[in-house]
Amino acid sequence: MRRNGEIIIIEDDEDDRMLLQDIFESLNYPNKITFIEDPMDAVSYLADPLVTPFIIFSDINMPKINGFELREDILSDDTLSTKCVPYIFLSTSKTPENIIKAYTCNAQGYFKKEDDFSVFKTVIQNIVEYWLKSLTPTNSLL
Repeated sequence: MRRNGEIIIIEDDEDDRMLLQDIFESLNYPNKITFIEDPMDAVSYLADPLVTPFIIFSDINMPKINGFELREDILSDDTLSTKCVPYIFLSTSKTPENIIKAYTCNAQGYFKKEDDFSVFKTVIQNIVEYWLKSLTPTNSLL
């Protein structure tokens, strides 16, 4: 994880992407924001040695491959798993089954997509601020 690395958002829903774009623009972080619409493109994008993500936000309910399956694919790739990138699920669902499943696949967080812009903005800001301060094996010497 690189604090100045990309904030990657894996989200197939256009309305959610637009909302998250507005949130990140209003938070004014210097990080590049990268949206990946098709979850099937995520592993190859993340495997690029020039890609140094700061954090990954992922939806769960997506076509072709859901967020849990995508997380498992990322964890099974040795190159990607050693990048120590926080993986956060954002979902409209608060079902206990999904929350348990998220943490079973080693997610670093599970948060509900809030309907209220300011509430959702605060949630995103708190997540990012936490990870900006957190030490990981790849940023502890930076």
